[in-house]
Amino acid sequence: MRWQLVTDIDRETLARELGRPPRGLLAVAYRCDHDVPAVVQTSPRLPDGTIFPTTFYLCCRALTTAVSRMESSGLMREMTARLSTDIELAAAYRRAHLSYLRQRNQLCDLGNHTTAGGMPDRVKCLHVLVAHSLAVGRGVNPLGDEAVDALDEYFHGQPPCARLD
Repeated sequence: MRWQLVTDIDRETLARELGRPPRGLLAVAYRCDHDVPAVVQTSPRLPDGTIFPTTFYLCCRALTTAVSRMESSGLMREMTARLSTDIELAAAYRRAHLSYLRQRNQLCDLGNHTTAGGMPDRVKCLHVLVAHSLAVGRGVNPLGDEAVDALDEYFHGQPPCARLD
C-alpha cells in the first residue's frame, strides 16, 4: 500500500468534494486519475472522540454518485443473497472483514468487532466496499472488487476519474 500524507491542497479538495471539512484524516489511500483523493484513511475515533469505524472513506463525487446509483439498482441485495449460498464467497468476505478490522485496530482498537459496510454477513454500503478495495488493492475484498468492476461497466469501460486497476 502506497498511502500518502494529506496535504493542505488535499484538505481543500476534499472539503469541495465532500461539501464540508474532512474529519479524522490520516492518509490518502487512493487517488483518481485527476489527482483527487478518492479514498482516504480516517481515524477510528474522530478528534471529538466520536467512534468512526469507516477506516476507508470514498470521497470523489463522481465515484460516490456512481456507487449510489449502483446501490439503488439492488446490487447490495443480490450480493447479500449470494453470501448465504456461496460458501467460498462468504469465507472470502469474512477474511476481508478480518483484514479491515486488523487495519482499523492497528490505528485504534475500538474494543468491538464491527467494521463497516455490513461486513461480514451482509452488504449494506457499497461505498465502503469500493473504498476498501481501492485502498488495499484487488484480492482482499471480493465484493468490493466486484463493485469496482461494476463501476467499469457503469462508465462503459471509460471511467471519467478512476484507475480501476
